[in-house]
Amino acid sequence: MKPDVTLALIIAIVVISYLFDQLLDFLNLKAIRKEIPAEIVSFYDQDKYLKSLDYQKVQARFSFFTSGFSFLLSLTMLAFGGFGWIDGLLRPIIANEILLALTFFGVILIASDLLTIPFQWYSTFVIEEKFGFNKTTPKIFVTDKLKGYLLGALVGGGLLSLLIYLVNTIGPDFWIWFGMIAAGFILFVNMFYTSLILPLFNKLTPLADGELKTAIEGYANKVNFPLDNIFVMDGSKRSAKANAFFSGIGKKKKIVLYDTLINNHTTDELVAVLAHEVGHFKKKHIIWSYLISIIQVFFILFVLSKMIFNPNLALALGGSQPAIHLNLIAFGILFSPISGITGLLMSLLSRKNEFEADAYARETFNGTALAHALKKLSVDTLSNLYPHPWYVFFHYSHPPLLQRLQALAHHSSP
Repeated sequence: MKPDVTLALIIAIVVISYLFDQLLDFLNLKAIRKEIPAEIVSFYDQDKYLKSLDYQKVQARFSFFTSGFSFLLSLTMLAFGGFGWIDGLLRPIIANEILLALTFFGVILIASDLLTIPFQWYSTFVIEEKFGFNKTTPKIFVTDKLKGYLLGALVGGGLLSLLIYLVNTIGPDFWIWFGMIAAGFILFVNMFYTSLILPLFNKLTPLADGELKTAIEGYANKVNFPLDNIFVMDGSKRSAKANAFFSGIGKKKKIVLYDTLINNHTTDELVAVLAHEVGHFKKKHIIWSYLISIIQVFFILFVLSKMIFNPNLALALGGSQPAIHLNLIAFGILFSPISGITGLLMSLLSRKNEFEADAYARETFNGTALAHALKKLSVDTLSNLYPHPWYVFFHYSHPPLLQRLQALAHHSSP
């Protein structure tokens, strides 16, 4: 395709994607109901439920505004050749192609983040503060930003440098080699996230001896779960919201509990939540998700190998000459309809896996305790109890609360 046709297609994809997302957000907002579901009425008083509805509406209005800003910014950059203009500013002073690409993406990402910092600040210190969730201090907000920039530069910059090097030295077959590097990197992150990355942002403390630790270890032994360590994470220094997860691939697993989760739940509820996570391991969801993600990576890279050398992509974005970094941006947008379909399939699989993990927790521990934990988590986070079915279909990686409760009550997943 000629550059002008390519640009028109890119803009069309961006516009259609934005309008479709806005339609889903609108439908989801209109699906809100004022009555408390019978399944959860004993956990919600009317005032707090009305507060949750207010939270959903405030979040939706804020999302409409921020997504509109991002859309207009992207559309302006595309329509007026902004990406090519930045390339034109940098090219005369940076000769090395890898360094040029790193600087190009660094400028775009940092500029984009700086432009949206007011929105991030408002979300954290106004909206989340208003509804009692925010525990972040301005100091933590700034240090998180700086750490994120540094980590992004090291990891993202390293991978991008390898990609461009392989493209230039190997040619069209680069996708095979970079795919293997990406597969190894994803495996490394899965294995060492808790040990190497998480401590950069949060403090992990071994769970103290006591009733909870004894109960967790007892359950792990009962189901033959290879438990290595149990940590408590200081999630409360950023938010009142709670979570739990385990990490590691292989024989030893690390369980991480948010301190907010421990403070708000009984021992049985906490063990039930962990039984759900163990269910993912026992049902081999972790391994299958990893394998599917690797297949996706190789597929994306293969398609990229067919487009990365097309000079018209860079010209469509306003470039004066072929440039790998401009082609990567054009490819990301052109490929987005396909990635949207694969993401939809992954969400379907994820929701199925969640039902299976819930069932495992019910069968090996206590379904009632898990149901109580899910209800408390929903109430504590003011989550949407009536999401629109289409919004769920396209965006939810977990089934809505009422569906999970229904499945637990009927002893089978939908």
